[in-house]
Amino acid sequence: MTNYQITLLPGDGIGPEILDVAVAVLNRVGEKLALQFEFKTALMGGAAIDATGVPLPDETLEICRNSDAVLLAAIGGYKWDTLPNSLRPERGLLGLRAGLGLFANLRPASILPQLIDASSLKREVVEGVDIMVVRELTGGIYFGQPRGIFETETGEKRGVNTMVYSESEVERIGRVAFEAARKRSGRLCSVDKSNVLEVSQLWRDRITQLSAEYPDVELSHLYVDNAAMQLLRAPKQFDTIVTGNLFGDILSDAAAMLTGSIGMLPSASLGVAGTPGVFEPVHGSAPDIAGQDKANPIAQVLSAAMMLRYGLNEPTAADCLEQAVQTVLDAGYRTGDIMSVGMKPVGCQAMGEALLAAL
Repeated sequence: MTNYQITLLPGDGIGPEILDVAVAVLNRVGEKLALQFEFKTALMGGAAIDATGVPLPDETLEICRNSDAVLLAAIGGYKWDTLPNSLRPERGLLGLRAGLGLFANLRPASILPQLIDASSLKREVVEGVDIMVVRELTGGIYFGQPRGIFETETGEKRGVNTMVYSESEVERIGRVAFEAARKRSGRLCSVDKSNVLEVSQLWRDRITQLSAEYPDVELSHLYVDNAAMQLLRAPKQFDTIVTGNLFGDILSDAAAMLTGSIGMLPSASLGVAGTPGVFEPVHGSAPDIAGQDKANPIAQVLSAAMMLRYGLNEPTAADCLEQAVQTVLDAGYRTGDIMSVGMKPVGCQAMGEALLAAL
């Protein structure tokens, strides 16, 4: 029996509901494959603000550091939107990434055959799409200094954010992306804005230099505005994309919608070897449907599969969860966000029961 310590961060909104489903399927696959998961729940986001006054308590970060992996659900909601930026739930997420040194975010956007018609794009455009976005996660404009809102000499307020990357930061995320592309189809597109931004010029230069170490990977470059257009015009031209924090945040959400629902997609945030990764769905906390048994738990379950594959090196267990999702979709089960004519409508709990039955 192999034992793993997993930290659970239910967060806010639909978070606790979808995380319950993920825990249930992990326990089931653990029974099948002699894996034992010991779960410890901690506060983060709005729930942590209500209980402790801060979005990421020191205790939570320490619990995460001492685990094998972290499974996060969702944070945020209207209730905390009026708080100062330093106290909003999203600051807890940035603090978690920085505190664990999670510099690489892997966000797959793969169209499932059962959901092709759920995409807002034509079938011939999205059928066969399989993209991995590798986003730098702890640098760029979200972390650069100086930042803030300042008052000028004339009394006018001025907002400032700083986009900054060092060569070592670019090289670090570049290596993750080249290795990911090497395991896929061997094609990597680096996205920047080097025609305007000096920081992007440095990015492009370093990625180009690094490519000499990966002769088996075909490297291309796109400006971010063109990349956004190409994702919608001809998404199948992409395999692996690497880009900075801000551009990656935007492009990965755009890529997510190719698949029909952001509620279907997982993500993995990784650091250096030996550091626990954070695995979470890319959707938000959906406070408008929280507690109504309407949430789609599949992205959370697929995040658990990414945890098994990338965080715990348990690919067989990951395959089991991913196959269970395919089986349930083949059987026609659909939550509201992916519902189509002729399918079987279910809520969050019933979708979880169907996944357990598939396992």
